[in-house]
Amino acid sequence: MLRIDLKLPLNFTQNDIKSKICSVLPIEQIQIKDFQILKLSLDLSDKSKICHKAAIGVCLENELEEKFKLRKKVCSPVEDLIFTHKAYNVQNLSPVVVGAGPCGLFAALSLAEVGARPIVLERGLPVDEREAEVNKFLSLGILNPECNVQFGEGGAGTYSDGKLKAGALNKYKLKILNEFIEAGATNDITYSATAHLGTDKLGGIVKNIRKKIENLGGSFVFGAKFTDFVYKSDKLWAIKYIKDGSENILPCTDVILAIGHSARDTITSLYERGFQIIPKGFGVGMRIEHPREYINELVYGKNYDKSLETATYHLVTHLKNGRSVYSFCMCPGGTVVPAANEQGGIVTNGMSVFNRDAENSNCALLVSVTPEDFGSEHVLAGLDFQREIERKAFNISKSYRAPTVKMADILENKTPSGEFGSVKPSYPMGTVPCSPNEYLPEYITGSLAESFRDFDDWMGGFYLPDAVLTGPETRTTAPVRMLRYEKTREAAAHPHIYPAGEGAGYAGGIVTSAYDGMLSALSLLEKFILD
Repeated sequence: MLRIDLKLPLNFTQNDIKSKICSVLPIEQIQIKDFQILKLSLDLSDKSKICHKAAIGVCLENELEEKFKLRKKVCSPVEDLIFTHKAYNVQNLSPVVVGAGPCGLFAALSLAEVGARPIVLERGLPVDEREAEVNKFLSLGILNPECNVQFGEGGAGTYSDGKLKAGALNKYKLKILNEFIEAGATNDITYSATAHLGTDKLGGIVKNIRKKIENLGGSFVFGAKFTDFVYKSDKLWAIKYIKDGSENILPCTDVILAIGHSARDTITSLYERGFQIIPKGFGVGMRIEHPREYINELVYGKNYDKSLETATYHLVTHLKNGRSVYSFCMCPGGTVVPAANEQGGIVTNGMSVFNRDAENSNCALLVSVTPEDFGSEHVLAGLDFQREIERKAFNISKSYRAPTVKMADILENKTPSGEFGSVKPSYPMGTVPCSPNEYLPEYITGSLAESFRDFDDWMGGFYLPDAVLTGPETRTTAPVRMLRYEKTREAAAHPHIYPAGEGAGYAGGIVTSAYDGMLSALSLLEKFILD
């Protein structure tokens, strides 16, 4: 297969692609054996003529392909991205996966596909029961610390936009995307620059992946909180978990820890048990909301084609104070949601349904923080740094109503009035007017204010006085990393235990978490390859 780069009209057809291929190579249409879209994004360089930029994979007769491979400016060969498992002997393998987020699910799927029959422990509940607990929190303010927007089947990503940022595609990531398609996602996620699943689709997709794992011999235990490891003769023998108030012991040979970035209690217990953990930086800030139609016009122009998808953006600036401010997890046509998993703390996140058609578009505006900002040299100081911000925010209203401020109030350092203009906050549990200086460090609020000018320079109109900021956003990624051996992916000094995904500090999103879980499972299986 050859790759060629083309520009296509917004509402292109299969014939449009064929015609473009023939004009670029050039060849006759009859000479095209097959083609597929490899990448697709919008070209916004001329807003009066918005079109698609596309990378197309083209299959020709062998002799013809060899001829065009020499024309490097026109096309290039495409790597074969077909994934296949090796042959393994897993008779003596009893693996456990802790966590049923993307990392845990794809670790379990990889094990189940070769007959290893993994057992998945998830402290939260299955999707349907989890939804009931989340709705109870949103409507009544009753938080279940073990099942919420952070914990439960599908992980934190189930209540998000379901963004699928894959980066450079390889055979493992393509398999992950194809598994999502098999589970109910749309076919375009393998090539679209704005691929997403949508929170309204994610529950069904996650359940279908779970059913596939179960059909392959895997099993799930929900409401099961991992607590410790059991060793015999210095060798891993079992794990302990609590379910329905009772302690259970589950014998196992290997454990993949896919605990997620918000399992602070588990991270703390692992540190106390002697796991090698280091602090790392992350981002802290607030969620900003503009009207969806306003952002559409900023990105596409006032007379944009209404058939275009809801607009997205990405912004970053590097300030003179040495900090970076950047947009994160942009949710076009989405809402700002409560994402707490600890009593007495406020956490915000963003969420969009598949159609991305809510009134506002939002994103997190984050300021980079480093371990030097945590106020302590303790390895887990980043967890306390997050928690202190979240509790300060909660204490402002003594409830889960989130502190909110208009963009103009931050820039002009005014006391918020609580009156909203053209933008109303979408946070569903209510808000209170509050200067972010009351719960965020000054270097964060000052950096946010300074970034507004840069962002407005690059995206004229981004500064909208009535735009609303709701905070805090603290759970962007884990503030720690669990050290592991590069080759085997096992925890340093803890054989047969594999820290993986966001909670271990090695991923940041659905695809990267699934990818890390998959590679961890494959590393585990390397010990069982048949000669």
